[in-house]
Amino acid sequence: MRTSLLILALLLYLGSVSAQSAKEEMDYIQSIFGMEKKALVAEVVLPDEATKSAFWTLYDSYETKRKELGQKRLELLMTYSEKYEDLTDKQAAHFLKQALTIKQQHDKLLNTYVKKVNKASGPVTAMRFHQVEMYILSEIRLALAGGLPFPDTH
Repeated sequence: MRTSLLILALLLYLGSVSAQSAKEEMDYIQSIFGMEKKALVAEVVLPDEATKSAFWTLYDSYETKRKELGQKRLELLMTYSEKYEDLTDKQAAHFLKQALTIKQQHDKLLNTYVKKVNKASGPVTAMRFHQVEMYILSEIRLALAGGLPFPDTH
């Protein structure tokens, strides 16, 4: 899992390659990450047999929507990284607004699906789903933040 997160952070530095190539790389990394993520979710959530099908149907729906937001976040961070050296106030305000909007959309999406999982599979499964999603999201955010440029303070 950590390997995928580090590779995901490296995508921020794809500014020197073509947009098509960068998109192909992101799609490839996301597919690998998605498989590893699903395996981790399966290990942690452990839905019971009676609600397993309902949980995985909801999870797949959640992942489709989460990936769309993840793609937007990566594109935003790549553009920010490319413009970092010559960032204007107007650009910074735009990036900040978009970043906050994407974060809010993701938080709302997760909350919506936690409620759906709770209704379909019960509170234990919902809590475990929330726990593993928050862990993964925190790791991703940390990896991405670590890959962003910082001003030279020397």
